[in-house]
Amino acid sequence: MKLNLRSLCCSAIVSTIGLSAHTAIAAEVKITPLGSMDGEFCQLDRALILEDPDGTRVLYDAGRTVAGPDDKRLGKIDALLVSHMHGDHVGDKHISAPATGDCKTTEFPVNALPHTNTVSIAHAKGAKIVTGSEMPKFFAAKLKALGGDPKKSQLVRFGASTTVGGITITTVPAVHSNGISGNMIGGTLGEMLQNSGLTAYAGPPTGYVLTFSNGLAVYLSGDTGITAEQETVVHDHYKVKLVVMNIGDTFTTGPDEAAWVVNNLIKPESVIASHANQPSTSGGKVIEGTRLDQFMKMSDAKVHVPLSGRMMSFNAKGTCTAGC
Repeated sequence: MKLNLRSLCCSAIVSTIGLSAHTAIAAEVKITPLGSMDGEFCQLDRALILEDPDGTRVLYDAGRTVAGPDDKRLGKIDALLVSHMHGDHVGDKHISAPATGDCKTTEFPVNALPHTNTVSIAHAKGAKIVTGSEMPKFFAAKLKALGGDPKKSQLVRFGASTTVGGITITTVPAVHSNGISGNMIGGTLGEMLQNSGLTAYAGPPTGYVLTFSNGLAVYLSGDTGITAEQETVVHDHYKVKLVVMNIGDTFTTGPDEAAWVVNNLIKPESVIASHANQPSTSGGKVIEGTRLDQFMKMSDAKVHVPLSGRMMSFNAKGTCTAGC
């Protein structure tokens, strides 16, 4: 009888340990880069899928490297986020399919205008588009033009938040330009703007803080330059542990500035590099002397390379536990 009781106790302990391990894995945030070349980090790679432990999936800056709504890597998408209206983020054109090979051979043959890649994906997936500033009305009109529900385009002003499944989405200030090109607008107005070399006003660009159901807070920088809010809002208030940071230089912060933001303002546990604006890996390995290489050497936080198609898992502390 004692032996049976001991066996039962041991079984219960093993089961509890197994359940705890499964729960710990299940409670992690999964992040999958959707780049143009499988297993690489290329010049115009922006898109990420961020998945909450409850299964809610958000697509951030679909841009040009998601092959439209039929891209098999997408799966279920509950919401799309757009940092600003530039073509490489909202998607003025896109790849025909994910490819393999050298980043230098990347082509974007599919014209996504005037609807944009973002709107086409949102309409096909029945997903929300969550943006700040003056962008929601633009997306609402595009969804309506496709026969979709304009109410799926939802506004979140700076300092406010909304929830999609287990994810709380907050918009934070970003410093960059945010004009809508005439080609995206279409019609007579779009043609006039294009011919005049002007863009339509879309308000300030947007950064995001996503708070997941396991407690992890993630900062999505968009194309911002250095801002005071990266310390006062992102670090002090939201206590972000994982940062997706632009490093592309000239058009955004360069590797020096990005590392300064990470080291002195946000101080996260981990960073995912973004927006490198040059081929950054070859055969999945970091190319020496690139902006990515420089940034990785200067950052105090652990930098993870967003190799296309490789899923990374992060715990509540912002530590990568798998895929990095």
